[in-house]
Amino acid sequence: MKNFLILTASIGALSAAAPAFGTDLAGQPVKIKASPLPVAAPIIDWSGLYIGVNGGWGTSHNCWDFNGVTAEGCHNSAGATIGGQIGYRWHIFKTVYGIEGQGNWADFSGSNVSTAFPANTIGTKTDAFGMLTGHIGYAFDAVLLYAKGGAAVTSNTYHVNSVATGTELSQSDDVRWGGALGAGAEASITPQWSAGVEYVHLFMQRGNVSFPTAVGTDRVHQDVDLITGRLNYKFGPAFAK
Repeated sequence: MKNFLILTASIGALSAAAPAFGTDLAGQPVKIKASPLPVAAPIIDWSGLYIGVNGGWGTSHNCWDFNGVTAEGCHNSAGATIGGQIGYRWHIFKTVYGIEGQGNWADFSGSNVSTAFPANTIGTKTDAFGMLTGHIGYAFDAVLLYAKGGAAVTSNTYHVNSVATGTELSQSDDVRWGGALGAGAEASITPQWSAGVEYVHLFMQRGNVSFPTAVGTDRVHQDVDLITGRLNYKFGPAFAK
């Protein structure tokens, strides 16, 4: 009988405590795990050493003056080009500075009948050019817009042919120095690889060309326009720290 009373009292006490315990649990705040904050897209860092290849099309505009006085006319020497470049860039805030050396093989050739000597055809062939330029640009994260300027050099062959037979009458080689000015756009396609397109104009100095079999010289003026596609590989991390 005593055990029955103890059991009955215990059940009664537990029944009385249960609502209070439930009330305490109901009053506890529910903990909900916060959603993770969105991760910002990495910012491309254009700093570092890079090497690359380029290829495209070029046109050399050449005007000849016999003895620097008598005009012989002008012609365009056009053709393909392919080459390579190496450079270094510094990315400071949104501005990108750089320096680059470039060397290209070229196949620009053209000619015209001399207005001073109608029996002759005068022609120019440019077989190589190079540039050493400084760059400044603005980075829109993965896209870089830039301008460039500096020194340029071209390797040329000048020839005089007979209009009647096409026979070469005389030839002379020449290396010419000048300036370069251009602009381009480049886009990052992987952490290390980027591709772009570039336009450059070469302002070459006037120079005298002497031919072994001719009496007198020709003063030749040359300008070059280049449009190339470029592919670069950059060493080091592509994302800003």
